[in-house]
Amino acid sequence: MRRMFFVGALTLASALLAATPAMAEIRIIQSPGGEVGPFLDLFEQVRESGERVVIDGPCLSACTLVLSIVPGERICVTKRAILGFHAARSVDRRGRFYAEPEASDAVLQAYPGPVRNWISRHGGLSSRLLLLKGRDLAAIYPRCR
Repeated sequence: MRRMFFVGALTLASALLAATPAMAEIRIIQSPGGEVGPFLDLFEQVRESGERVVIDGPCLSACTLVLSIVPGERICVTKRAILGFHAARSVDRRGRFYAEPEASDAVLQAYPGPVRNWISRHGGLSSRLLLLKGRDLAAIYPRCR
């Protein structure tokens, strides 16, 4: 059975869409990220399901956790794929962001080696968004067929 899930800009729950017959597949077309918990839960389910993940647009922030949870041989990218990485951060009661260096280190270590190396070569995780796309991304993950 082929199921296609679209991770969109609104909320993770409202972005999960439809099913069509054939091969199992999750398609990420646009995800700005968000709270880590729902992404961890979703990608754990995807890992257990055996479904393939097609990254077909921006997958930013917490969305990139897919790389740490789903086996790399089940991930492919299209020409539109963009992965966006930044340091972990939290929000206090007043709505101010603050750095979470231990969480950033844990996330970085959980990424596959080639992704970790790319991040390191581009200055490491910080408040600045690092975008992995194009040839650099295709050198790490295969193009979808």
